Amino acid sequence: MNLSRPAVHPVEAPPLTEAAIQNGPRLRMKDIQGMPGTRGGLILRLCQFVFSFISLCVMASTSDFHEATAFCYLVLAVGFQSLWSLSLAVLDIYAILVKRSLRSNIIMRLFTIGDGITSTLTFAAACASAGITVLIGNDLNRCAVNHCTRFETATAMAFISWFAISPSFLLNFWSLASQ
Repeated sequence: MNLSRPAVHPVEAPPLTEAAIQNGPRLRMKDIQGMPGTRGGLILRLCQFVFSFISLCVMASTSDFHEATAFCYLVLAVGFQSLWSLSLAVLDIYAILVKRSLRSNIIMRLFTIGDGITSTLTFAAACASAGITVLIGNDLNRCAVNHCTRFETATAMAFISWFAISPSFLLNFWSLASQ
C-alpha cells in the first residue's frame, strides 16, 4: 500500500509592509474570564445549572404546579436551561483540561444564540410565574391552599439563573461582535 505522508517544508515569512511595521501585528483579544473555555465561564455555567435545577426540582415537587400555565412554562424553561448549561459546562471542562480555546466563529455564534434563547425563555417564565405567585398570594389570598412558598422559591431561583446567564450572553455577544 502506498500511503502519502505529510511533510513540513520551511517557508520564509513574507516581507513586512510599511503599514504592518507602523501598526504592529494584529493580535486576538485575550480570553476574558466568563467567556467559554475559561474558569470564569465554567463557574457561570455551573451557577446557571444549579439555580435552574433547584427551580425545576422545587416546582416539580409541588402537586399542583400543572394547574397554572405559567408554572408549566417555568418547568419547561428551567429544564431547558439546565440541559443547556450542563452541556456547556461539560464543554468548558473539556476545553480547560485540554487547554483549547473555544473562540471559533461558529462556536461563538452557537453559544450566543443558545444563551440568548435560553435567557429569554428563563426570564419570561420567571416573570410569568412571579405574576401568578403574586396573584395567588396577594390578590386571591389562597396561600393556605396552595404552595406559595415553593412557588416563590422556584421563581426566585429562576431569576437568579437568569442573572447568571446574562453575563455569559453579553460576553459571548461582545466577543462575536468584535471578531
